[in-house]
Amino acid sequence: MKNRPSRVLRLIRDAQLPTVLKINLSDPRVVEAAGLCGVDAVWLCNEHVPNDWIALENQIRAARVHNIDTIVRVSRGSYSDYVRPFEAGATGILVPHVADAAEARQIVDWVRFHPVGRRPLDGGNVDGQFCLLPLGEYLAHSNSERFVILQIESPEALEQVEAIAAVAGFDGLLFGPGDFSHRIGKAGQLDAPEVVAARKRVAAAGRKHGKFVMTAGLIAPFADLVAEGHQLIGIGADVVAVTSYVKQRLELVQGHIKSLPASLKPAVRTPYE
Repeated sequence: MKNRPSRVLRLIRDAQLPTVLKINLSDPRVVEAAGLCGVDAVWLCNEHVPNDWIALENQIRAARVHNIDTIVRVSRGSYSDYVRPFEAGATGILVPHVADAAEARQIVDWVRFHPVGRRPLDGGNVDGQFCLLPLGEYLAHSNSERFVILQIESPEALEQVEAIAAVAGFDGLLFGPGDFSHRIGKAGQLDAPEVVAARKRVAAAGRKHGKFVMTAGLIAPFADLVAEGHQLIGIGADVVAVTSYVKQRLELVQGHIKSLPASLKPAVRTPYE
């Protein structure tokens, strides 16, 4: 028996541009729908989304059904918070608000097995096929086909990004434009010169030290993102898709109502009646 290799890592090694959709909704059918549409990975979240571990495990399982990767943004905490997604079968983790190289080394130490790190050993979960996978194969697979992304999202972390990127044992970097723009007093201004410069600096640090770089979405012209070195492309979020669709359909219906003859047109009302 063999464990499933990472789709994202394979595509990056083949010089492709794999895609990832952020998932805020907890229903695993949303993950299945994304897989059927052809995304390469889904980004699940334990930082801002009230996911419980059973729901998260079901989302990860739904992704495996369609051979897509799962990236879990962990809640900041102990090593258990960081390794539990791997033990539930996730392909990668995303650690938010990484501050410096010392923290990056600590994360590697927690989530990588010997000789890379000092992750505690279990193997009795789905990632070790419930102790059916030979131990040596389990350890090697976990270190080579499971990935770790560190998120840079503050001015302080940006000043340390080259040192962070130089740490061995993790795989990717993600610039967080939302929090960064907020921290410099320009919340949501993703095209502000300081935000653009920060995004480019993170990408350059990743390229220099052999780390792939992920985008938080289509936050700039696509060609610019690729030229900067971004390889894992965030395409958006499920909640944005749902709200955009609902708004578009409501506008369509409201346009039809306005064009009705007076005899058929209903009285004006607020959206909350």
